[in-house]
Amino acid sequence: MSYNPIADIIDEPLDVDETTVSELVAFRNGTKLELLPGVDPTEERNRLSEILNDLAEVLIAGIQANPSKLWALTQFQPFLEMVEGEDTEGREHFGTEVENIMDILCIESSDGLLSYYLGGI
Repeated sequence: MSYNPIADIIDEPLDVDETTVSELVAFRNGTKLELLPGVDPTEERNRLSEILNDLAEVLIAGIQANPSKLWALTQFQPFLEMVEGEDTEGREHFGTEVENIMDILCIESSDGLLSYYLGGI
C-alpha cells in the first residue's frame, strides 16, 4: 500500500461563516500568480490559475457543511496532484496561493501535505 499524506493530517474544526465564503469567492475571482517568472508565463499562469479556481469552487460549495481541517485538506489533495509535474517555480507559486487559501480558512499547517506534493515549499 502506498503512502497517503492525508493520514498525517491532525483534524481540527474550522470557524467558517459567510465572511469566510466571501473571502474564498474573492480569491477565486482575483488575480493569481502575478509574480510567476519567465519570459511569457501567461499560459502557465492561466493553467495554474484555473486549477486554483477549481479548488476554490470546491471549497465554496462545501466548507460550510464540512468545517474541518481534514475535509478541507482532503479537497486540496487532487489539485495538488495535478501540479506535481510542474516546474519548481510553478509549484512554489502555486503553493503560495494555496497558503493564501489556508489563511482564509485559518489553517495554520498542512501537516506536510503541501511539502509532499510541492517539494518542500
